[in-house]
Amino acid sequence: MRRGPTRLLVTLGLCVSCALSTAPALAQERTDETPVYLDQSYSARERAADLVSRMTPSEKASQLISSQAPAIPRLGVRSYGWWNEAAHGVAREQYNEEGNPEILTNTTSYPVSLSMGSTWNPDLMHRVAQATSSEAREVVRDNRLDLNFYSPTINLSRDPRWGRNDETFSEDPGLTAAMASQYVNGMEGKDKQGNLLPSSDGYLKTSTTIKHFAANNSEFNRLTGTSNMDERTLREYYTAPFKEVIRQSSPGSIMTAYNRVNGVPASADVGLLDTLARKTFGFDGFFTSDCDSVYEIQHGHNWKPEGEEEPLDHIERNAYANAAGVDLNCNQGYHDEHNFGNTLPEAAQQKIETHNGVYTENFMDASLIRMFTVRIRLGEFDDPEQVPWVQRARERVPKGSWEDAESNNAVTQTPERLDLAREAASESIVLLRNQPAEDGGKLLPLRIPKSGQYRLAVIGDHANPEEMYLGGYSSDQGPSGRANGVNGYEGLKRAVEEINPDAVVDYLPGTKPGTENQLNRNSVRASADFDSVVVYGGTDESTAKEDEDRESLRLPEPQTKLINEVAANNPNTVVYLETIGAVDVSDFSSEVQALLWSSYNGQRKGQALADVLLGESNPSGHLPFTWYKNESQLPSIGDYSIRPADSRPGRTYMYFDGRAAYPFGHGLGYTEFEYGDLRIQRDHVNANGEVRASARVTNTGEVAGSDVVQLYAASSKADRTERPDERLAGFEKVSLRPHESKRVEFTIPVRDLALFDQQRNRYELSAGGYEFRLAHSSSEADVADSERVTVHGKLRPVPAAVSTTPRAAGDAERGITVRRTFDRDTVVRPRTTVSFNDGTLVGHVADERDEPLPPGMRVQYRSNRPGVVSVNPHGVIRTRDSGVATVTATVRYRGHTESTKFVVKVR
Repeated sequence: MRRGPTRLLVTLGLCVSCALSTAPALAQERTDETPVYLDQSYSARERAADLVSRMTPSEKASQLISSQAPAIPRLGVRSYGWWNEAAHGVAREQYNEEGNPEILTNTTSYPVSLSMGSTWNPDLMHRVAQATSSEAREVVRDNRLDLNFYSPTINLSRDPRWGRNDETFSEDPGLTAAMASQYVNGMEGKDKQGNLLPSSDGYLKTSTTIKHFAANNSEFNRLTGTSNMDERTLREYYTAPFKEVIRQSSPGSIMTAYNRVNGVPASADVGLLDTLARKTFGFDGFFTSDCDSVYEIQHGHNWKPEGEEEPLDHIERNAYANAAGVDLNCNQGYHDEHNFGNTLPEAAQQKIETHNGVYTENFMDASLIRMFTVRIRLGEFDDPEQVPWVQRARERVPKGSWEDAESNNAVTQTPERLDLAREAASESIVLLRNQPAEDGGKLLPLRIPKSGQYRLAVIGDHANPEEMYLGGYSSDQGPSGRANGVNGYEGLKRAVEEINPDAVVDYLPGTKPGTENQLNRNSVRASADFDSVVVYGGTDESTAKEDEDRESLRLPEPQTKLINEVAANNPNTVVYLETIGAVDVSDFSSEVQALLWSSYNGQRKGQALADVLLGESNPSGHLPFTWYKNESQLPSIGDYSIRPADSRPGRTYMYFDGRAAYPFGHGLGYTEFEYGDLRIQRDHVNANGEVRASARVTNTGEVAGSDVVQLYAASSKADRTERPDERLAGFEKVSLRPHESKRVEFTIPVRDLALFDQQRNRYELSAGGYEFRLAHSSSEADVADSERVTVHGKLRPVPAAVSTTPRAAGDAERGITVRRTFDRDTVVRPRTTVSFNDGTLVGHVADERDEPLPPGMRVQYRSNRPGVVSVNPHGVIRTRDSGVATVTATVRYRGHTESTKFVVKVR
């Protein structure tokens, strides 16, 4: 057993210039009997600190588990299920006392994240998330509980064989962050800039959990493996979308991953969770474990911390995880009987020494304040009549009338939500290929005569299944929910017959009845008798899923054979693939005239397909990943390197130097878009300035359409092994009428182009500048125009985030790392950390490590209740009287100001 302290912890003093608070005292002493945690005049964090201070150690620990955190009746705390799911529609709610959350019945199912990523439309993502969170408020208990959702997945689709690729948005960190940020904003009741909507009255709508932090991209070894990489790859790729979503949207929480990162379990990694996410990225929400990645520290990894002789036991693993920064233990999934709830009080009694100091009750306090701050911001502890999200949900669905059963009659699957699911699905479909038909015109859109004979065959088992596959983390559809669903065959049949009542639309199965993979020869023979054929191919959970990767990119048998033989029989063959990601199309892509793709496309997928095939919707989806030809172009799925080396190929469009089947960003439509006249405002820019670019986009065709204008940046002096070929610097989705033009503008901060320099441990710009490429895709052949920009000067680091790790004077000698509750007449040491926009830290970095502040930096502290906590002219923070106060730390440097707040509870 590791008990502490065993060594003296020394913390360097933080040299700052401070200011005496002049703010008026706000309720310095309370004269009524209302506890602070129920008083809305206090901030959510102050209320949370007061509530937590009233709990016993065992009560505190009981609240740190997800399934469920039990009620504390004496404090008015209700049981709470933290583990809920809403990846593409609200799908699961944790109202069980134990076990996994229940799958909800008859809630709306939208296209999965990879389909949404194919839209390249963050605004659409925001609308879908708004609709999802509204439905969530309608169906959760009392419209107020279980409102934290373990969504979205923002790991990157760096390998198409990964079993969870349908949960991702893109292989590109920037596109992923753009889509995920709007998911978070829409779910949490924020506008597209990340600010709470005025109509929210300051309350969150739901809370989201971005996952999985970090480098969690393979299933075969997710419980036992390590994702090894250099610091540059970790910063530039695997954690980059997390940094941006934190900056743009401030999500409620982050989920840690099962895997190790460079040998250390993610759920016990102080450097990953505390130093990188909190101090460097500025994350101020709570961390939850994956379910149960804390258990896997011991069970799957059998981890022995550096310097220790034995692996951790069941008490130590929980202490290490909570001390590293995991606030909430998702204690089901993979688990045993030991969790935060029944081990942390003992860990505190034993004073176990962890990598983040001696384990004490203070760690539980810090975690609970973060978690209850979220619950209070959701309105749980206030009068529901005052919480607009509650009232609006009850106006739409009367309180208590919805139940998780078929008897709900799919009432929350409103026409508006189903129409939105259809719109999103239509916009996600990517037209990969559209060649001329026999008459010289292109096969798509299909031309259906308004009268007379027309025969269309829809072939393939995925076109007309007994129950549609909607992707992982989907809700269940009972009879009333299924009645709102439209599969591929149904969608095409209805749409064609609406145009031409005399038309015949037949469904032909792809496999022989009673078999799983034997080709249906009757369907192949019959395909010759139709004017056009749509072969509907696909994958489902039998191909890959969570806990199971793909070994091959080939379609399940006999789909490739079916496509080839049907195409040979009927020259007017269209192929639509609804799959987990890229598949090997090399055996048939050149044999079919039209090829389309999407990932799992929601419960109105059939209508969306019909919209696109018949021209009601002009396809505008673009690939959010590189479509490799086959797995021979990829390194091992367990290899987490991105850049090429020796015989190992690079990954993603940024580093892959082979010939892809289809490039990142590729997507066709039924009209043509012409790009040109790229203008850069200045061809010489300062390293701390911006590149402002604009370009002319024209719809040169005869029908209206939408396209994604893409701008890439490439280093002028590109070293193939060190710098990416190019990076997506900006994009905009535009909709234009026939022959209409629009000028599209981009603003790119130069510092966003910096790459991480491992020797200097900071981001640096490439010497010589950059080439900006206006393009239809990442392919060199699709570049329409380019301009070069020379960059001069050096990056001037300025504050990007501020954080604090307060403790009392004398805590260092006792090995105490963090404190939230203090005795009266105690000096509070804030231990302020300043994160610069080049990725460096100054001030408090970690125990026994402080970095001096640069000359000219000022840090000022101010208390909102000087009668509870005072700040003297020298910046000394001292507790005065019982109560709760907020101290604001403001950093000023080089004309930039950043601040943070921390709450002090005085006993």
